[in-house]
Amino acid sequence: MRQKLIFSVLLLILVIGLFFLILRNTQSTTSNYQKIETSTDTTAIENGVHINTGLIEAEGLHLVIAHCTSCHSAKLITQNRLSKEGWQETIKWMQETQNLWDLGNDEEAVVNYLAKNYAPTDIGRRASLKNIEWYSLKD
Repeated sequence: MRQKLIFSVLLLILVIGLFFLILRNTQSTTSNYQKIETSTDTTAIENGVHINTGLIEAEGLHLVIAHCTSCHSAKLITQNRLSKEGWQETIKWMQETQNLWDLGNDEEAVVNYLAKNYAPTDIGRRASLKNIEWYSLKD
């Protein structure tokens, strides 16, 4: 019985010590971080891009922000490029499997915004190299 009490006290001391050690390390490392300025203006647009989301400024932007970014990052939109039908299928899939609500009258405006600004492109990562003077490597 006495051994259990001693073990319990030692374990408690160890846990408290670890807690204070972690607390001390957390306080010393957080002071090394730089503060990043973020816009508190949720409607701020700069150079045709919505600052907080990175989405293109166009008709329907605020509906997309309201309906889409309440569940996922805008990066999920910007990294995908779909046709109008593709966006409609994606919305339908999200409604059937991800509990997306009925967009009602907003659905057409949301799909039109996405299809116009995030449609498929034929452009890859960069344009093909042209008029290159190649040279031979010497052994």
